[in-house]
Amino acid sequence: MARFVILGGSGKVGRRLTRTLERHGHQAVPAGRRSVCRFDWQDTSTWRQTVTGADGVFVVGPGSARDWSDALAAFLDVAAAEGVGHAVLLSARAVEFLPGGAVGLAERALEAGPVPWTVLRPTHFAQNFTEAMFVPVDGVISAPVDAGAVPFVDVLDIAEVAARVLADRTFTGERIALSGPAALTFAQAADALTAASGVPVRFRPEEPEAHAARLRAAGTPEGYVRWRMAMLDAVRTGADAYLSDGVTQVLGRPATGFAAWAAREVPDAAWAAHRPER
Repeated sequence: MARFVILGGSGKVGRRLTRTLERHGHQAVPAGRRSVCRFDWQDTSTWRQTVTGADGVFVVGPGSARDWSDALAAFLDVAAAEGVGHAVLLSARAVEFLPGGAVGLAERALEAGPVPWTVLRPTHFAQNFTEAMFVPVDGVISAPVDAGAVPFVDVLDIAEVAARVLADRTFTGERIALSGPAALTFAQAADALTAASGVPVRFRPEEPEAHAARLRAAGTPEGYVRWRMAMLDAVRTGADAYLSDGVTQVLGRPATGFAAWAAREVPDAAWAAHRPER
């Protein structure tokens, strides 16, 4: 049994990674500002106690709005001093479209650090339709992507890849791109959500300028606006439609399809709770 610390342990990936590691007999320690194991990127006094005795650490940063690469570099020095043997960073495939952004800078800090590393670069999460930015509002998904397609990846696949890489301490010094097995337009995704939930869902295209203005009006930091628009622009132009084979490469099985994911998780989504009687 190995001991792994999961930074961002209450997040979409962190929760599933914790359960996956425990299922395989390892000790998984979720860490965060509100976790029993307290970790705060802004409070360096929490760092050493978090990683003491850890064989590996799964790194989720404090967000993509601001550059946190200096904090990551300092944290990796602490982790190395405590004997941590592997750091796996949750990045994003969209770093290709904004390489000088916060996520790209974090990757560079990891690569330059003293701990053997692996980077995971997933594309958009399927769970963004149930837990994040693409959740339908009154049955409508709005995004500035037109007919662009995405091979949405199941977060459980990401967690299983991360668990395998941590437990086996493999793929060190590598970046692993992760996607689902097929690219879907948002209209096709809406149809799949409708089929899985019994709730009518449709996609409504949005103008990029309107979307960015809506984010700014809500007080969203400009750094995140730039990151999000770079991701969505790549979808709209077709640049993010290609498939990645990281799931198969690591796990030896195909990535989970969108319809299979939807059948498993969408019926329990909050927005699907008030489905009409059949």
